[in-house]
Amino acid sequence: MAGSYRADDDDLAPVNGARILVVESRFNEDIVELLHEGAVRALEELGADVTIVTVPGALELAAGAAIALDAAEQAGTPYDGVVALGCVIRGDTYHFEIVANESARALTDLSVARRLPLGNGVLTVDNEEQAAARADPSQGGADKGGDAALAALALVRLKRKLGGVA
Repeated sequence: MAGSYRADDDDLAPVNGARILVVESRFNEDIVELLHEGAVRALEELGADVTIVTVPGALELAAGAAIALDAAEQAGTPYDGVVALGCVIRGDTYHFEIVANESARALTDLSVARRLPLGNGVLTVDNEEQAAARADPSQGGADKGGDAALAALALVRLKRKLGGVA
C-alpha cells in the first residue's frame, strides 16, 4: 500500500544551525530538481544550513556524501545529517534493480556505520509520470524531497535528544 510521511508537531520543530548536506544525482535532472525544491524548502523553513553537492547518478550518492562528509570533518565543520535525492526509472533491463537496490543499500550502510541522520529521497518508479507525481511539491500530497528532509531532521533531533551531538 502506498503512503506518505505525515509530519507531527515534533517533526516541525526548528533545528536552528543544523548543518545538512544535500547530495543530488544529476541523472533524471528534471525530477531531481523538483525533489530539490521540496527538500531545500523544508530544511530552510526549519532553520537548517544547507550545502548542495551533485553527483552523476544514484549509485554515486553514497560515495559523494562520504567524500563531502570527510572533507567537512577535516575542515572542522561536520555535517549533522544528509539528504540524498535521486530518481531511478525502470527500463527494459535488470539495471534498474541494481541501481535501485545498491544505491539504497549504500546509503543505509553509510548512515548506520557513521550513526548519521539520513533522509533517503531516491525515487524508484516505473515511469516519469510516477516520478513527477511523487516529486513535485506543487501537486499537493506528494513531496518526497520534503519528506526526505523531514526524516533526516527527525533523526538529527533524536541524536540531539539522546546526547549523540548533532
